[in-house]
Amino acid sequence: MIAKLPEPPYYAVIFTSILTEDHKGYSEMAEKMEELAEEQPGYLGFESARSELGISISYWKDLDSIRIWKENSEHLIAQDLGKSKWYDSYSIRISKVERDYSFFSRNQNRF
Repeated sequence: MIAKLPEPPYYAVIFTSILTEDHKGYSEMAEKMEELAEEQPGYLGFESARSELGISISYWKDLDSIRIWKENSEHLIAQDLGKSKWYDSYSIRISKVERDYSFFSRNQNRF
């Protein structure tokens, strides 16, 4: 689903990844991290898609909110498991969103 976000500016953390062949437990942890992120101050929304390449984008009010999320104790555990168990490779990019516009067909409601 497309995240409903406030007017810019805000920040996007773009996480792209390729999973290892054995990624048992990954989906459950990803779901738990999404739920935990929603509780964090400064969290604005989340979008994700996965095929061979996974792309997850979390949206945040400011850079300080991103830093606090990165240092969350439960998130640190998930990060360690990702490195040791689930990810063959990943990349994280942090961007400031300065402009945002959308299209929705007449048959769809906005968000």
